[in-house]
Amino acid sequence: MKYLMLSIALAFGIMTSCANAQNGTTMDKNETIENLKTRRAIRSYEDKMPPKELIMQVAEAGTYAPTGMGRQSPVIIAVTDKATRDKLSRLNAEVMGSNSDPFYGAPAVLVVLADRNCPTYLYDGSLVMGNLMNAAHAVGLGSCWIHRAKEVFDSEAGKALLKEWGVEGDYEGIGNCIIGYPAQEAPAPKPRKADYIRFVE
Repeated sequence: MKYLMLSIALAFGIMTSCANAQNGTTMDKNETIENLKTRRAIRSYEDKMPPKELIMQVAEAGTYAPTGMGRQSPVIIAVTDKATRDKLSRLNAEVMGSNSDPFYGAPAVLVVLADRNCPTYLYDGSLVMGNLMNAAHAVGLGSCWIHRAKEVFDSEAGKALLKEWGVEGDYEGIGNCIIGYPAQEAPAPKPRKADYIRFVE
């Protein structure tokens, strides 16, 4: 009788586990979700350029971000040339009225621009930025969204860079995704606010 009860309990446990898996309620950690939850903004970088293949992997992930009607309004400019990176840093700092490095020493910058003629351009570009940061974390790189791309690329100096890069049309700077090898521990996350998620049932 004892073995019969044990067998029944074991069978019930297996059936419950299978049912939970089919219903999406398994308690196993999901690698993608954990990556989203553990990504942090990194503000200190090693003076070491990641391999081009790794940067390309991150940039390619950005191209798979959702865009309105699939129009793919953004473009990604991968800047690894130090002189150009430093020029972007100076232009960005000028917008702030500062002479510091707003890119925190990161060696590479993925500039996200989006075509203003597309009604969803701002959302499209923002989703690309999100993909870039999460992809960087997934491959072991640090990243941070640096603002003021709009002001930089609305300036004459910024427009000259776009022309130099062969970017034609009415493009707005959405953000600068700096990437590189972190020179700091990832900061601890702030507690999530209690009413962040609200169910309507």
